[in-house]
Amino acid sequence: MKRIGVYTSGGDAPGMNACVRAVVRAGLYNGCEMVGIQHGYEGMIEGKFVDLDARAVANIIQRGGTILRTARSERFRTPEGRVKAAENLKGAGVEGLVAIGGDGTFQGAVRLNEEHGVAIVGVPGTIDNDLFGTDFTIGYDTAVNTAMEAIDKIRDTAASHDRLFYVEVMGRDAGFIALDVGISSGAEFVAIPEAKTNVQALREELEAFKGVKSSAIIIVAEGEEEGGAFSLAEKIKDAAGYDYRVCVLGHIQRGGSPTASDRILASRLGIASVEALLEGQTNVMVGIIHGRITFTPLRTTWTQRKTVDNELWRLSKILSL
Repeated sequence: MKRIGVYTSGGDAPGMNACVRAVVRAGLYNGCEMVGIQHGYEGMIEGKFVDLDARAVANIIQRGGTILRTARSERFRTPEGRVKAAENLKGAGVEGLVAIGGDGTFQGAVRLNEEHGVAIVGVPGTIDNDLFGTDFTIGYDTAVNTAMEAIDKIRDTAASHDRLFYVEVMGRDAGFIALDVGISSGAEFVAIPEAKTNVQALREELEAFKGVKSSAIIIVAEGEEEGGAFSLAEKIKDAAGYDYRVCVLGHIQRGGSPTASDRILASRLGIASVEALLEGQTNVMVGIIHGRITFTPLRTTWTQRKTVDNELWRLSKILSL
């Protein structure tokens, strides 16, 4: 394999640039030519390819977002779109791909591999940390720290005004961010998709807090089954007479300079992805479990559910007293 392409797809995540840098330099180190595919699968269909050398990825390890850009592609969902993408890859001489993204990215990669035989290795790049086959995904640590810092500031104003704050964090299908942020910010309650929220029990907890705590923070994952922070707040708005506010952190969690942990993770996984391609592996995701590089079939990364740590859930209950 002498010519390898790399692309980012789906939602951006801090550390994607660090991963692109690692992929490109690992390929060059091993004597390969490296090609950047701009705007994900849409760019693959449009033929937006650019040759990358070591200097093209200089000074990007600290940058958030993705220099290759990202986009969602409805055309790639069609057989015709995938045929065009495969033809463009062949025409550009690309023999293997590194796909950086989440489950949607990997679903597209599997189709490209199974339908057109393109060799692909996936790298988990998503702040949600919801992919099976890796302890951590690129961007997760940065997103947790960004949310924690925001909630620390919210805590100041909550205490100053004797208020209850419902803070919504990202996590449409998984509560990893919410749970870690809840523990690290000292939240009184955490609501996640994996656990049913007992509204009446929460109301009673808040009423018990009222005589002890003048303010409180409730962390709500956006996919929480009651419908998110606004919906949950409306259902218990009169609890214990708290004056309350709702704050949705939103896409601020996706941006910013990646933490050291995300930069190191991205670098390790980026290099491992290139080495896997050169060793003949395909249709797998490179991950890290207990500090060691692992490989998981791409389809397994989204068909097998990754679960939150029940011990952390237990700790969040104890620490909320």
